[in-house]
Amino acid sequence: MSDDRKVRVLIVDDSAIMRQLLADILRSSPHIEVAGYARNGLEAMEKTRDLRPDVITLDVEMPVMSGLEALPGLVGIYHKPVVMVSSLTQEGAETTLTALEMGAVDFVPKPVANQISSMRSVADEIVAKILQAGKSQVQISSAVSKPVPAHPQVSEKKAPEAFLSQVAEAPAKPPRESSKSEKPPKNIVLIGISTGGPQALSETIPLIRPPVPPILIVQHMPSKFTGAFADRLNRKSSLEVREAVTGDRLKNDTVLIAPGGKHLRIAGKSPLTARIEVTDDPPISGHKPSVDCLFESALPVFGESITAIIMTGMGRDGVRGLLAIRAAGGATFGQDEATSTVYGMNKAAWLEGAVETQFPLTKLPGIVAKSWRG
Repeated sequence: MSDDRKVRVLIVDDSAIMRQLLADILRSSPHIEVAGYARNGLEAMEKTRDLRPDVITLDVEMPVMSGLEALPGLVGIYHKPVVMVSSLTQEGAETTLTALEMGAVDFVPKPVANQISSMRSVADEIVAKILQAGKSQVQISSAVSKPVPAHPQVSEKKAPEAFLSQVAEAPAKPPRESSKSEKPPKNIVLIGISTGGPQALSETIPLIRPPVPPILIVQHMPSKFTGAFADRLNRKSSLEVREAVTGDRLKNDTVLIAPGGKHLRIAGKSPLTARIEVTDDPPISGHKPSVDCLFESALPVFGESITAIIMTGMGRDGVRGLLAIRAAGGATFGQDEATSTVYGMNKAAWLEGAVETQFPLTKLPGIVAKSWRG
């Protein structure tokens, strides 16, 4: 859609109070228009067909048809960006993660019982995410449709074919059991990701086969979500996946995810002495956890043995760290535009020369595997 046209939003919620509150917040922006309302998932399908909104806000628990029941149709049939309106509780986190893995582009917080006024404190976040969703690309999840194509179109700037030709597509299914390599880590893989990340990582991390170096991930996500997200990935992966804690040693075939609302750093003088530090320092460029924080902390420890990957998400977090890693001889990769929900962080990194190679999402497992051999 063009930048000068208003983003038309369909609000889906069984609560009249919540519908009105969301409408008031969205109408506070001159760039958003409320296209209509629906009280359940079935009405949402009908209104989407008739009104053709640009973005849909979707509640989870509704009569007749829930938000999760309607989501496959809204995303898979109508290809509309869906922003979930979610409770920031453990139960709400699990449901929201399911929705994000199914193709919802983002979520905004919903007030806890009898605290409707709390929604107003996040009005700016809601408006910003709706506007961003209006510019996003819906990526059809394998959970609701077919897998990502084997050879998606790449961006206009071509990635070096010599490298990508050596990287295998994601295997159809990882082995259920595999022995972990006990070798001390020599290399490390760092991933920075934001909007669209849960879906992208859920479709690729479980397909990575050992042996691989330690993998550290910064996913922009609230504190109650990252632990649940790590647990979900761990249940379907042949790698060990968990939320990072201070003192963790870096181990091959292990994925550590930065806790929401905390920074993730690598401390030590060499890969053999490297340890994890989780800190509560102020946000960096508005982010906590920060991709730049992780990338820059790894550089004195691993140097040219770093494989750094920037993926879908808005903003430019990670660009500074990628520039430093590439200058030091490390390998830097960016997810391409065609397979990104939001081509933002990875776009900024590509345009500023921080990324050497762009890749479609299906190549991620192969890039990680090659970092072990490299």
